[in-house]
Amino acid sequence: MTPGIRSLQIHYDSLKLHQYQLIEFLLKAEEQLGSIHDVEVPGRIVHLPLSWDDGSTRLAIEKYMQTVRADAPWCPSNIEFIRRINGLDSVEAVKNIVFDASYLVMGLGDVYLDAPVATPMDPRHRLVTTKYNPARTWTPENAVGIGGSYLCIYGMGGPGGYQFVGRTLQMWNRYRQTDSFHGNKCWLLRFFDQIRFFPVSEQELLTIREEFPLGRYKIKTEDSPFRLDEYNTFLRENDESIHAFKLTQQNAFDEERQRWADHGLAAFTSDVDSNALHREAVVISSTEIAIVAHMPGSIWKIQVNPGDQVQQDQTLIILESMKMEFHIPASATGTVSRILCQAGDQVRQGQELILIDTRQ
Repeated sequence: MTPGIRSLQIHYDSLKLHQYQLIEFLLKAEEQLGSIHDVEVPGRIVHLPLSWDDGSTRLAIEKYMQTVRADAPWCPSNIEFIRRINGLDSVEAVKNIVFDASYLVMGLGDVYLDAPVATPMDPRHRLVTTKYNPARTWTPENAVGIGGSYLCIYGMGGPGGYQFVGRTLQMWNRYRQTDSFHGNKCWLLRFFDQIRFFPVSEQELLTIREEFPLGRYKIKTEDSPFRLDEYNTFLRENDESIHAFKLTQQNAFDEERQRWADHGLAAFTSDVDSNALHREAVVISSTEIAIVAHMPGSIWKIQVNPGDQVQQDQTLIILESMKMEFHIPASATGTVSRILCQAGDQVRQGQELILIDTRQ
């Protein structure tokens, strides 16, 4: 069985068990469950360090603005966007909610490597956001983000769309098994764990991330079973303030979306540089060679300047395409004579990017 947030995927051998028989068995099993109001599920409180507004997440936003969408409403600060769309008074209020919340893990392996999908136990801590549109091409490993009403910790680096609040330690141990990981396995969290964050500096987190996979940093955990009846009682007792919070939140969400419509930001259309598609032919001398884009994409970084001496296979440009980074190397040794693009440009396949003079 593979449990999801509101689903349960069941794997079975159709050569040994007919689907109709399986469904009949499941219906009988459900009837035997009885009342679930007094159910108690094992769980833990897991205390995790969080580097708030971490430099790696700010870099990811910078790359996104440069190569994907500069005018996105969630840029240049995802946290300010979270504040605005939830109707909060300050960025500090966002921070207080994230650190006060207890996030219940309802899904694991969100795409990959034990990435949890979690939502706050207290609905008044349940911040909501939209996701990036289009998605980021790069997200740092173990970035912490909010999308919809869920929080996710990215199991590895890659594309993504949740709004950043910071970065934490590893969810998955690639290298060795330590006491912190579930049953001496590779994954850290379990279903019905509650994540609680505490603040650390960016430098402290880098040290923790170095020590944790080696078993030299211990995280604090406490047994804390989830009791449905107790939780429903909590919701009833706080219904009035929960309703007031959600009403303010919904009004702010609607106002934010209206602002998008008023400013033409509700739908995204790729701003392809028409000059790149109708560029005049580049005149190349007999001693120059052209370094071209091998695929369409956007220029993330140019690693050289005109007049620089370069070696064959040296990286000249980093191109982003299809949510991945591609290094474009020099095909010969020489001197950079001309650079025909700049960071942020959209380029087509075969377009000349740099000219190298091969005279020695």
